[in-house]
Amino acid sequence: MAHQLPPPPPEMIRDTDQLRATVARLEQEHKARGVELSGRIVHVCHYLPVIATLASRPTSLLSPPKTPDIVDQPLHGLSPAQPKDKTPRWSLRHRSGHDAMFSGVRSLAGDYEQVVVGWSGDFEAGPQRERVPAANLSDDDRKAFEVAIGSYVDPEHDAPAKGVTYVPVWLDEKIAHGHYEGFSKSTLWPLFHYLLWQDVTHEAAPEEESHWKAYVKANEEYAKRVQSILKPGDLVWVHDYHLLLLPRQLRNLSPDAYIGLFIHTPFPSSEVFRCLPRRKEILDGIVGANLVCFQTYSYARHFISTCIRVCAYESAVNGIDVDGHIVSVMHCAVGVDAARVERDTHRPGIQPKLEGLLTLYEGKKIIVGRDKLDAVKGVLQKLKGFEKLLRDYPQWRGNVVLIQVTSPALSDSPKLERQVSELVAHINGEFGSLDFIPVHHYHQSIGKDEFYALLSAADLALITPLRDGMNTTSMEFVICQEKTKKSPLVLSEFMGISGTMKDALQINPWDIGGLAAAVNQGLTMSAEEKARRQANMHKIVTTHTSATWALALVKMLLSAINTENKAHATPELDRELLKSQYASAKKRLFLFDYDGTLTPIVKTPSAAVPSDATLEALERLSADPKNVVYIISGRDTSFLMQHMGHIKNLGMSAEHGGFLRAPGVEEWTNLAETLDMSWMAEAEEIFRYYTERTTGSFVEIKKTSITWHYRATDPEWGAFQSKQCLDLLENNLAPKRPIEVLMGKKNLEVRPVAINKGEIVKRIVFEHPDAEFIFCAGDDKTDEDMFRALLLFPIGSKTATMSPPVSEELSHPGDGPAPAEPVQLHVKPEGLFPTAVGPSTKRTLAGWHVTSAPEVVEAMLLLVNHDSSA
Repeated sequence: MAHQLPPPPPEMIRDTDQLRATVARLEQEHKARGVELSGRIVHVCHYLPVIATLASRPTSLLSPPKTPDIVDQPLHGLSPAQPKDKTPRWSLRHRSGHDAMFSGVRSLAGDYEQVVVGWSGDFEAGPQRERVPAANLSDDDRKAFEVAIGSYVDPEHDAPAKGVTYVPVWLDEKIAHGHYEGFSKSTLWPLFHYLLWQDVTHEAAPEEESHWKAYVKANEEYAKRVQSILKPGDLVWVHDYHLLLLPRQLRNLSPDAYIGLFIHTPFPSSEVFRCLPRRKEILDGIVGANLVCFQTYSYARHFISTCIRVCAYESAVNGIDVDGHIVSVMHCAVGVDAARVERDTHRPGIQPKLEGLLTLYEGKKIIVGRDKLDAVKGVLQKLKGFEKLLRDYPQWRGNVVLIQVTSPALSDSPKLERQVSELVAHINGEFGSLDFIPVHHYHQSIGKDEFYALLSAADLALITPLRDGMNTTSMEFVICQEKTKKSPLVLSEFMGISGTMKDALQINPWDIGGLAAAVNQGLTMSAEEKARRQANMHKIVTTHTSATWALALVKMLLSAINTENKAHATPELDRELLKSQYASAKKRLFLFDYDGTLTPIVKTPSAAVPSDATLEALERLSADPKNVVYIISGRDTSFLMQHMGHIKNLGMSAEHGGFLRAPGVEEWTNLAETLDMSWMAEAEEIFRYYTERTTGSFVEIKKTSITWHYRATDPEWGAFQSKQCLDLLENNLAPKRPIEVLMGKKNLEVRPVAINKGEIVKRIVFEHPDAEFIFCAGDDKTDEDMFRALLLFPIGSKTATMSPPVSEELSHPGDGPAPAEPVQLHVKPEGLFPTAVGPSTKRTLAGWHVTSAPEVVEAMLLLVNHDSSA
């Protein structure tokens, strides 16, 4: 019999309504900017919330004769060729696990069309529910399953979840289990819970190559399945550690997809994560998302620190800078479906069991614990703490019982099971008697009625994980206690929920004495304090629910994809267009950055020497009379002359535009000669101060600029110090002097205001207005000045003019002003190639991209080789 669902608390209604209003506003703002939104959310999770049973075993299996058709199965789906009056081919029933996540998904069904993509799970067949590999299913079986799952309604919930569609991912059995039991559970799960492999109780071996390959392959299959159903404007939410490669793989297939990743488990500190052999591959997969979300702020902080230390990414406001693409990093704890749990506490089967428990343990305090028998759940610490309670507080001997239920974990752990059994026997032997047993241990799964009766009967709940993401038992306990004893909760501080459950008695499970003291405090707590703590925790649990969590995820992803922060994919350099425009142009300009563009970035600047291919490309390009070739670098003049000064007709600009050497000219022009450079001594003093306090950093002094490098320092300390130094320069030196401060790749540079790469590009283009082809390549933030200078064409225009640049005046200090009249440029939009070096998602003003410095050189050699062959 269905029970009336109690109305949600007013606070929950207000929070939900406010979130919905914020989401609606963000959607309207996106639509006003032309951002496409489909009104659909695609959730990708490890498996679908169903267990599928085939009516009979496939005939392809070696098996006994076909069993008779089952006539008493619920009708959830029919194969396309099957009459409705026959037994359905498939029977679907609810799969437990991740109930909070799926209830959050269903809560959005009233506002969004929802699609849930996941592995179908192991299939069963026949009345004995024997396991059937997916490979043994016929095409008709698969089609019938997809029809059945498409119309599935979860019987655990009140009404059909309108707009929720389930889409299966078909995985080979070996891949599916190598992915889950192999890499996910044997490698990632222990690591994320601070258990290195040698510490895992069942002594699982470290990552095997076959497990990693299965993990990669499974993630690829998920990505292909999602991409096959994806519509423009869909919001995609990927869930948990099983699918950490999926964001990048899906990004490669659908560059403009809106992708969020929620990691439900803890995320370890960088010192632990760095032990993972595949650490860079995993992190690269994760940062394919627009937004990465965690249960707590500390997990998000660990992730950012790991990205900085392992991948050398830079921190950004609310996230990390991944080669110019900002990945938002946020946190939002999952809640439970509080209204549903409240309703379930009134199930008719609970009250008799509750009364039975109270009668059985009449006159004794009841401590309750329910955990998976898993090393990370802290069952051994809990038992040791209970033993300590009986030893240090003898008044509880014979007056308190611990009812500990341990449900079997995914992989059996005989060693842990033996340790628990031995410790239970030891406690009962020392503190028990013929008529009293202090610890009642049940190694079994229990039904919902028994579970809620146990929580309702408890005088104290004891939850002691060594690490945990979200623990629903603690929240269900609070709801069950609202109408019974209002008993206290003893909670491990190493759980995702501990940050919000401040009124629980929080303990360090490794501190056995502290654990025992907290239990004693809870058992002796006054009724008034119990009621106060219960009221506060109940408000938290019933206002921050799975529904508000799901809405918050939608809000955060919409915020992360706004047009200011989202990097649209820059197209790959079109080699054919490049060749055709090069061949047809009568005059061409080539403008190259050096570090990161013509040669890869290295830790020691002096080691960045040009390769033979780079020198060949520059020599052959500059030898063509139609070409004007410049190196526009932050390097000083001596470095450029040492490595490329021998190339005839190669123009150079040093120190970010401070010095200029035109093609065919021997002398350098100091464009800052007439500027006040007295500020350099003050900037050097500030940089020296930070160098002394930042091991591995150094100061580079040039003629027109000064740079502080911190690439070789501790990544986080160097980044912190650079921000402190930047703040000091911008607030104390820059307002008083004609300078600007630039944050580069692991460096800070101070230079005169009018000296930058953009001004040099304007000067060169102004001096060569007849150029019909312009190629400009760079990789750094300072190179964006060059790309900005090449934004020549107003929207819809095919022609461009250029006014005299400011830098033109600097080279003519006594000759009067530069020509006042703008010049008409010959170049057309199709002949302009501003090219960023880096990933396609890098935030840039360039119109094209290549992924690495060697590709720039290859493109140049392609041009000269094509030209010579023509």
